[in-house]
Amino acid sequence: MKYLASLLTLLLIFSPFSASQSQFEDYTEQIPGADLTIAMLALEGGSFQMGSNHSEDEQPTHEVMVSSFWMAKHETTWNLFRLYMERNIDAEQPQQVAGTEVKIKVDAISGATTPYVDMSFGMGTDGYPATGMTQLSASRFCEWLSAMTGNFYRLPTEAEWEYAAKAGTNTAYSFGNESSDLDQYGWSKRNSNEAYQLVGSKQANPWGLHDMHGNVAEWTLDKFAPYSSEDSTDPFVVPDKTYPRVVRGGSWKDEPDALRSSARMASNKSWKKRDPQIPKSKWWHTDAPFVGFRVVRPLKTPSAEEQKQYWGY
Repeated sequence: MKYLASLLTLLLIFSPFSASQSQFEDYTEQIPGADLTIAMLALEGGSFQMGSNHSEDEQPTHEVMVSSFWMAKHETTWNLFRLYMERNIDAEQPQQVAGTEVKIKVDAISGATTPYVDMSFGMGTDGYPATGMTQLSASRFCEWLSAMTGNFYRLPTEAEWEYAAKAGTNTAYSFGNESSDLDQYGWSKRNSNEAYQLVGSKQANPWGLHDMHGNVAEWTLDKFAPYSSEDSTDPFVVPDKTYPRVVRGGSWKDEPDALRSSARMASNKSWKKRDPQIPKSKWWHTDAPFVGFRVVRPLKTPSAEEQKQYWGY
């Protein structure tokens, strides 16, 4: 397992560039066949102190180097996720996609099954974060988005997520240490009225990212495991089983403490407790209306084989 993680890291580091450094800037991704876009922010790579002394599973704090990547300004909304679920615009995949990083036919990508219940649970869909999908489902959305645009998208690693959340700070939250200021930046149990809220309706962090503290917790790629200071450059703990995997950021139903930049959550099979299917769905967590995701695009594009591994194959 450590060997595979190291191999993935090396491939990530030494894979050929898909875009020159001069092209590394914010951009807006247009979804072919839909009147929807994704605002992507360019995050220059660098080093930071990952973890905190707050709890045992956030220790030890250790220096990590992260390569440059783009991250979505907002959490993925139901408007976007339903394009993948319903697949009505697949025929709009251009013969020649705009990007050059991914070359796959969109009709070869598995789609999520229709859930047995309304996964928004009446909390809203237009402009609200998509929730309740499994990590696999979120990863296959990334594959679908990659096929439609030609640019390679995936979930962030845990290190990338924390690097983006801290945004150059070393405090409990990106705005400081006091949770009394949290209501300006995030949705927690304290101010959410027991529901998720419209994405981007709170102040952004110093790097322009919204809802990194709360609203919905967000999937990362990693297995939930103790930290190791051995892998200090683009670390990625490759999952070897379905549970537990890392979710970050806290959500609308959590206390402020869970919304800290370094706070970690482990996925759990109880998130499918009320799923009536046998076997239970690999696409949905019927009891996790607090989990969503956002996409990233690394500046260095991995090989086609590595792309499939990032998408959960």
